Amino acid sequence: MYLRDGKLPFDGMHEECGVFGVYSTETRDVAHTAYYGLYALQHRGQESCGIAVAYANQIQYHKGMGLVPEVFANGNLESLPEGDIAIGHVRYSTTGASSLLNAQPVVFTGKCGKMALAHNGNLTNARQLREELIRGNAVFQTSIDSEVMALLINRCSDGDIVKGVLEACNRFCGSFALVVMTTDKLIAVRDPYGIRPLVLGKSLDDTIVASESCAIDAMGATFVRDIKPGEVVVIDSTGEKSYFLERKDRTAACIFEYVYFARPDSIIDGCGVYEARKEAGRILARTCKIDADIVSGVPDSAVVAARGYSEVSGIPYVEALEKNRYVGRTFIQPDQHMRESSVSLKMNALRANVHDKRIIIIDDSIVRGTTSRRIVRMLRAAGAKEVHMMVCSPVVQNPCYLGIDMQTRSQLIGAGRSVQEICDYIEADSLHYLTVDQLKETCGNCKLNFCTGCFDGDYPYSLEGYREDKYKLE
Repeated sequence: MYLRDGKLPFDGMHEECGVFGVYSTETRDVAHTAYYGLYALQHRGQESCGIAVAYANQIQYHKGMGLVPEVFANGNLESLPEGDIAIGHVRYSTTGASSLLNAQPVVFTGKCGKMALAHNGNLTNARQLREELIRGNAVFQTSIDSEVMALLINRCSDGDIVKGVLEACNRFCGSFALVVMTTDKLIAVRDPYGIRPLVLGKSLDDTIVASESCAIDAMGATFVRDIKPGEVVVIDSTGEKSYFLERKDRTAACIFEYVYFARPDSIIDGCGVYEARKEAGRILARTCKIDADIVSGVPDSAVVAARGYSEVSGIPYVEALEKNRYVGRTFIQPDQHMRESSVSLKMNALRANVHDKRIIIIDDSIVRGTTSRRIVRMLRAAGAKEVHMMVCSPVVQNPCYLGIDMQTRSQLIGAGRSVQEICDYIEADSLHYLTVDQLKETCGNCKLNFCTGCFDGDYPYSLEGYREDKYKLE
C-alpha cells in the first residue's frame, strides 16, 4: 500500500530532542554531569548530541553524530574543561537536515559574550523570523530553528541576556523547552502552552534542568518541580529567579509524551508516565472485550499497557515479541530503508508462546501502519490463530507541527481512513483504539490541559500560515 504522496509509509512518531543543563556553585566537572543526563535522555534523540561547558569567560564544546557514548568516547568527554555551567542536547531532526552542522548546542559569540543554546521543540514562525533576521544582515550557518532563536535572543539582548530571552521568546510561536547558557548564567524557558516538558532538580550545590525527571534521577538528584508554562528560570551566583512570558488562555501539553515519548519512570506535570500507560490498558480491557488466550505488548512502550489489560480482563500476560536490545528505537532511524530494516532486526516472535494462540497485541499508536502490519504478519508466521490489535491512543488523523516528525497528511494511515480500512491494511482480525476522552482520562493526574491536534485538529496555535509556508499537507 502506498499513501497519497506515492511513498511507502513507515510507522512510528519521531520526537525531536532532549535538553539538559546544570549550574554548579563550585567549579567542577559539569561535563560529566551533562553526559549522564543526556544518557538518561537518549530515548528522545539518537542522531546527534553535544555538550557545551562555560569556564573562565569561555565556552568549550564538543558535539557529533551518533549516540551519547559514541560521541563522547576516545577522550572527547575528558577534553572538556571543568566549569560552573554546562548544557547538553540529544537530537532527532524535525526541521533541518540530519548533519553535524545542525547538531546542538548552538554556540556563538554575541552581545552578551560567549553563549550557547539547546532547544527541544519546533517553531511555527521560524521562517518569518529567519527572513527578518537576514534582512537585518544576520548570517546563518545551519538550517535549524534553534539558530533562529539564538540570533533573535542576541539581537534583543542589548547586553542583557535576560532581557533578550524575554523579548525574543515572546515572539516565538510553537513549542520550545529551551536552555540558554552564558559564561555566568543558566536560563531555562518553557513555552507558554507547556507543550514540551521541562523540569528542575537539585543535587548538593548543583541546580539541574532537563526534559524529563528521569534525567534528574540519573544524577541521584532531587526532583524539585516542573517548570511552569511560560516560565523563564534564571540561575546564577545569586540563586534562582523566575520571570514569565506573556500568558496564554490555556495550557496544551503534548499528550504523546505519556503515550510514547517519555521514559516510563518519568513524572511530567504531576502525572506518572508508567501509571498513565497502565491505565490505558485498563480502559481498553473495560471497553474492548475480546475472547483471547493471551495478551501481550509491543516492546517497550506498550508492555505496561498490556499488563494493565491483563490485570482487568484476567487474560494472561505473555511475552509474544522478543526485542533485540542492541537495536535503537525504530522511529529514530534517519532514513526510510533503515527504518524498514530495523523492524525485523528489532524484534522477533516467540513461537513457543504464540503458536496456536488467539492473541491480543497492544501498541502505543499506529501512525503509518507498516510496523503494525509487519508485527501481525510476524505473529501469524509464528503460528498465531488470531491477532487482535489494540492501540493506547486515538486514530492519528492530522499532522503535528509542534515537534513531532509527521508534518503531512500523506504520512498518516489514519487520515481519511476508517478503523476497518486500517485494520484491513495491517491484516489484523480486529482493531480497537482509545478515544480522545479516554486518553485524557489516563492522564487524569496531570496539572495541565493537552494538545490533541494530531487526533482531532485542536491545536493551540493557528497554523494556516505555517501550513502554507513550510509544510505542504498534500
